[in-house]
Amino acid sequence: GQVLELLRGVQRGSEDRKRWLGRLRWALQNEDTQQKFVRLDGSIRALTGLFTSSLADLQLEAARCLHELSHSSVPTVAEACLPVTSYLLTYLSGHSLEFTELCLYTLGNLVVESEAVRKQLLPQGIIPVLASCIQSPHEAVLEGVGYVLSQLLQAKEAPTEIIPLVLDSVLPQHMLRVLCSGPRAGLGAAVEFAWCLHYIICRHEDNVVLLALGAVPALTSLLLDLASQIPQDTPEGLELLVCPVLRCLSNLLAQTGCQGQDGRLLVALFLILQCFLQQHPFLVQECLWLLNNLTADDPFFCSALLSLDLLPALLQLLTCSQMATVLVLTVLCNIAEKGVLQCQRLLQQPLLPHLLPLLTLPHPEAVGQCLELLHLLLLHCPEAAADFTRQGGHQALEQHQSTPELQERAQALLDMVRQSPGAPSACQATLAALS
Repeated sequence: GQVLELLRGVQRGSEDRKRWLGRLRWALQNEDTQQKFVRLDGSIRALTGLFTSSLADLQLEAARCLHELSHSSVPTVAEACLPVTSYLLTYLSGHSLEFTELCLYTLGNLVVESEAVRKQLLPQGIIPVLASCIQSPHEAVLEGVGYVLSQLLQAKEAPTEIIPLVLDSVLPQHMLRVLCSGPRAGLGAAVEFAWCLHYIICRHEDNVVLLALGAVPALTSLLLDLASQIPQDTPEGLELLVCPVLRCLSNLLAQTGCQGQDGRLLVALFLILQCFLQQHPFLVQECLWLLNNLTADDPFFCSALLSLDLLPALLQLLTCSQMATVLVLTVLCNIAEKGVLQCQRLLQQPLLPHLLPLLTLPHPEAVGQCLELLHLLLLHCPEAAADFTRQGGHQALEQHQSTPELQERAQALLDMVRQSPGAPSACQATLAALS
């Protein structure tokens, strides 16, 4: 009865219609009321009539009611709002900031809940409309655009139906522009667009458009910029931006293997690691993923990590978490794979005292990665075997001879240790020649 009374109050052309709309908006915060309202005959038609009226205050109040409806997690409520979508798009070039913002968030909410809404919005031109909104100077509008886009890009049909349209528009270049003007232009918008880029990069095989727009150098210089603000004035919530930026860069590098050889990027990564290690440990793993992708095929970054003396900082992360252990070991393997000189530098650190305790961990993945690293070290520097045995490595390996997934590798290493010559090897000869 109450819902019907509210609808009648809104439909009557009386003076206090705005007050009735206010009461309706308040009532629509309740899920049950939302469903009752959309089931009433003519309810959405009445609301649409007021939403398209020429009286700005009524229009705004009706927009607030629609926004409340859009919060419903019931798809039938979102689908009841289908007749309004074309008006919401039209009004995005609206007269007031608050009105534009309400329309954007209403669209974003409707997009989440209903595929029918998304299917209707694409032919209605939502992508070109957002491409025009993203050129607004207002941070609030940009953040709203980012919200709608990130909801669209997460839809299950995004890879085939939405991402190609976005990449064909001016949206990517403006997303990069807003993102790379950094938190100064508004952290909220930057965070939204960073996630939007992440959804495109990880759901789209061929990111040639983003690469052509210079996404890799742009994101690299953004990370350098963010790291340079640490720690004297780390803005609140900066970790929310750093996370998707690291992911975008990691995934682009994994897909293309093309990176600018800029050693400052490594320094920036370690500054970010130190800044967020305590409060936001989830970022450690993001940084290490990127570090792994940088060092995987690139001798430049492997050498830079050693020559910039970042190895001690890397080794400190070995015990952060199970995932961190595996990733740090993977980065060390990337370096050790590059040959004798790099292995010598690692062993001089000294590395073995850090590795041997890891062989006793109850995590097969970490132990397996540790065995891989030891194999590379002993392959390139066989004379390290004596040290290894002296520090109890032999016993540590023997305990894995009964672990099914590790026994072969453990046995292979034991054989290497047994066969290692006591005589000076090529490796020692090089060292003697260098000293």
